[in-house]
Amino acid sequence: MQIAIVGTGYVGLVSGACFAELGIDVTCVDVNEQKINSLLQGVIPIYEPNLDTLVARNVQAGRLHFTTDLVSVLDNVEIVFSAVGTPPDEDGSADLHYVLEVAKTIGQHLNHYVVVVTKSTVPVGTAKKVKGTIQAELDKRGVQVPFDVASNPEFLKEGDAIDDFMKPDRVVVGVESERARELMTKLYKPMLLNNFRVIFMDIPSAEMTKYAANSMLATRISFMNDIANLCELVGADVNMVRRGIGTDNRIGNKFLYPGCGYGGSCFPKDVKALVKTAQQHGYDMQVLQAVESVNERQKNILFRKFSQHFQENIRGMKVAVWGLSFKPGTDDMREAPSLVLVRSLLQAGCHVSVYDPVAMNEAKRILGDAITYAKDIYDAVLDAQVIFHVTEWKEFRIPNWEVIKRSMQPNPVLIDGRNVFSPEELHGITYLCIGKGE
Repeated sequence: MQIAIVGTGYVGLVSGACFAELGIDVTCVDVNEQKINSLLQGVIPIYEPNLDTLVARNVQAGRLHFTTDLVSVLDNVEIVFSAVGTPPDEDGSADLHYVLEVAKTIGQHLNHYVVVVTKSTVPVGTAKKVKGTIQAELDKRGVQVPFDVASNPEFLKEGDAIDDFMKPDRVVVGVESERARELMTKLYKPMLLNNFRVIFMDIPSAEMTKYAANSMLATRISFMNDIANLCELVGADVNMVRRGIGTDNRIGNKFLYPGCGYGGSCFPKDVKALVKTAQQHGYDMQVLQAVESVNERQKNILFRKFSQHFQENIRGMKVAVWGLSFKPGTDDMREAPSLVLVRSLLQAGCHVSVYDPVAMNEAKRILGDAITYAKDIYDAVLDAQVIFHVTEWKEFRIPNWEVIKRSMQPNPVLIDGRNVFSPEELHGITYLCIGKGE
């Protein structure tokens, strides 16, 4: 079986490498020549654990290919995945320019039946636009070539994407014909022989499922952050509350961890896009608007705690930031809480030293030379008054607190944005966290 995947970003490259690992002949297509040349030389443009090994193995085996020319492979494939970017417009809606450009190219050169599958996160109704764009180009050519469109949204977590692809909770596929359903079944059957977890549905429902899933997870995060903030005011401990409600099997314990807000490429964008979709249909998504509002406020909580603790006397203070990526396991800093914190610290006149296991180059690209880049967590805290723990990397969990305290200024403070540590282990370092008063 031969397929093409257009777009070699996070979704396209991971999907292509994983499909190739299953024995499928995959060609990944991207208009960015520099990116394709880098991939041909074995250079991976994104950080994802074990992805470089997976790509190299399947390139060597002759199952994974890279090109800038979709037309050159179109006659040989049965399925074309569109995994191009859908960045948010200024109004929060998803920009479908790249998605429809792919559809236009397919319509201009299609000569045999294919299924065109949208893998990018797109609003409900996008497949209909893709189908119309392809058909319009076929009409201009005066030819009748059968094709189908489908929706196959991704549910990959950065840092765990390969396992998520190979061992999915479910695979959601929206189709509108039996022929497309049979072809998508053939594609996914090798990885799901023992437990075929493909959920087939209509296309609009598949498109909505992706947005609804991410929005529900974002809602749980903002809900717990709201509860945590109230816990501080009434004298409750959010960690106890989380355990208490998480044991209710109607609720469960996933995504109930309070913190300094969510970020990344999915949750912020998808919540905004779903709110915008609703507005376009005359409906007001009040819950999701609140989710977004709570999250934006929560990204400032670490700076607020810092400023309040020192009674706003913070100018000239040296501080350390542990963790820059929006979550562990990735170098992605899009919408990361760390950016809000660092910019607030700089604006307040603080001297900022940072460390992250993999996101330092990305931080340098975004923040430039306004901050100091440390070689490890111990280097970051030298002569610092405060540590901000922002991203819960595993290597941060059991540091030598005695050494850290000696390296810092007198009366040091740890502000824990992920509630990982406990005061008892800190050798007298003052401890502030989320959802529990000082």
